[in-house]
Amino acid sequence: METLKQRIHALAGPLQLIHVATIDGDRPKVRPVVGKADEDLLIRFSTHLDSDKVGQIRANPQVHVTLGAKDPMSQTWLQIDGLAEVSTDRAEREAFWFDQLRAYVSGVDDPRYSVVIIRPSRIELHQAGHPQPEIWQP
Repeated sequence: METLKQRIHALAGPLQLIHVATIDGDRPKVRPVVGKADEDLLIRFSTHLDSDKVGQIRANPQVHVTLGAKDPMSQTWLQIDGLAEVSTDRAEREAFWFDQLRAYVSGVDDPRYSVVIIRPSRIELHQAGHPQPEIWQP
């Protein structure tokens, strides 16, 4: 039988469109990015170092992520609270790299390329037909 963590990873592990909310001053700002989770449920996505979201994360690292609902008929999805950090570590940049990023940066060594790492503090696994989510906390 799969554990809750394994079920969450099955939803969050593949590279997919996710929605990340940061705090912009006194209001939330949500935007789609392409990201995925590793087996420890750390979520990663890439962005330009000069993007608004990098400045917002540096000012307030609290973020919220929604993912897993791939279409309007999806039966499961995740809501994730966590702390984000911006990394320019070469190993992180190489590990996250995929060729479609060339539309945004020239390659792993592009000085604008960074990886945002989100460390979840709470993950809610929602399922259609169930009024209460299952909760995972590290």
